[in-house]
Amino acid sequence: MEKIEHYRTCIETLLERESRYQSQREDVESQLFFDPVRHHYQVMWVGWQGLKRVYHTVMHFDIREDKIWIQQNTTDLDVGEALVEMGVPKEDIFLGLHPPYKRPYTGYGDSVTNS
Repeated sequence: MEKIEHYRTCIETLLERESRYQSQREDVESQLFFDPVRHHYQVMWVGWQGLKRVYHTVMHFDIREDKIWIQQNTTDLDVGEALVEMGVPKEDIFLGLHPPYKRPYTGYGDSVTNS
């Protein structure tokens, strides 16, 4: 359980940092979503740009089977590397945002055995 708590803290830290980058549009806000029971975490931009609805997932992480799954990252930040710098082993990071056939070549978790 200590491992999961560490991973949760790392993810929440990354998302809180990203949420500080407020959109340049007044009517768009960053929203954080943490579900520590089901292990889903994300930051979104929500609001309006003129008459156009803004509803955009900026980053999304899950913790599944004691591994961190990066489900979405639309930033310039290499979140995999950021997690490694926070002490998460590369083999515990899965790139869910890539198709399964690409994951074994990413240098991160081997999804063939844990998908």
